Amino acid sequence: MTPPYQITPEILKLITSISEKIGQINAKFLDKPSPKLRKENRIKTIHSSLSIEGNTLTEEQITALIENKRIIGPEKDVNEVLNAIKLYNQLQAFNPNSVKSFLSAHEILMKGLVSDNGKFRKKGVGIMAGNKIAHMAPPAENVPHLMSDLFAYIKTSQEITLIKSCVFHYEMEFIHPFIDGNGRMGRLWQTLILMNEYPVFEFIPFENIIHKTQDEYYHALSKSDKSGNSTPFIEYMLNVINDSLYNMLDFKSRIMSTGDRLTYFSEICESEFSRKEYMSVFKDISSATASRDLRQGVELGLFEKEGDKTKTIYRIKK
Repeated sequence: MTPPYQITPEILKLITSISEKIGQINAKFLDKPSPKLRKENRIKTIHSSLSIEGNTLTEEQITALIENKRIIGPEKDVNEVLNAIKLYNQLQAFNPNSVKSFLSAHEILMKGLVSDNGKFRKKGVGIMAGNKIAHMAPPAENVPHLMSDLFAYIKTSQEITLIKSCVFHYEMEFIHPFIDGNGRMGRLWQTLILMNEYPVFEFIPFENIIHKTQDEYYHALSKSDKSGNSTPFIEYMLNVINDSLYNMLDFKSRIMSTGDRLTYFSEICESEFSRKEYMSVFKDISSATASRDLRQGVELGLFEKEGDKTKTIYRIKK
């Protein structure tokens, strides 16, 4: 059974914009970001997703935990971060089409935080907004087959992945399959579904924008609840994804020194390259600047050079 939603002109416009940005990212080698950028984005993802749920640790404290350093902070918050670090470090091991994989991820994410981590809830839950119940989740006995239907949609639907990922996120939040951890699981699983077709999403911290637009996030969930379909939430999430990809591309427009460019390029390039290919990554520099960069790269021992003039080829020195 296909969950209800409509494809609106806004959704079509956003899909076109997102597809163009993914193409630009692939063309600029940004689908393989540098280790430093990967680490920064992973920290932003963990910080934002947990902050939405009330975690108080800062990006600096999360960085320290990733580096196996001790910090002072609430025990629960530290455990949440350590669990998230462990989970995000093994993202590739999870199957976005598998209920079993979904439960295994929840088991890791919520270890030591709830007694029934890795298991669907056995009692009813209501989501509060102030003193009122904003959403009454389906009865606990319906959860297993509702989640089974949702995973069947992800696995068999011919719908494009961008939309399927948003539909899953909303429908999972509606079903509310766990006593706790539903929000972070919804955001995590959307990432996994997107990664399955676009590997770059492993390094796109769209949770960062959700964190900054939390009121809109909850409003989109509520609006979809009231309308009986996920269309408002799809529009919201596609805007978030579009903005996140823009930020990834905007990374290239920041003023970078010769050293910044050389370090970045040496981390993302895995084979021989020409000056033209170097300039395709740094589109705003002149050919003279590119030549100076590459000459300095050779002098610093980052590259080795072969050939002359237009036939010059550079290779990364491992």
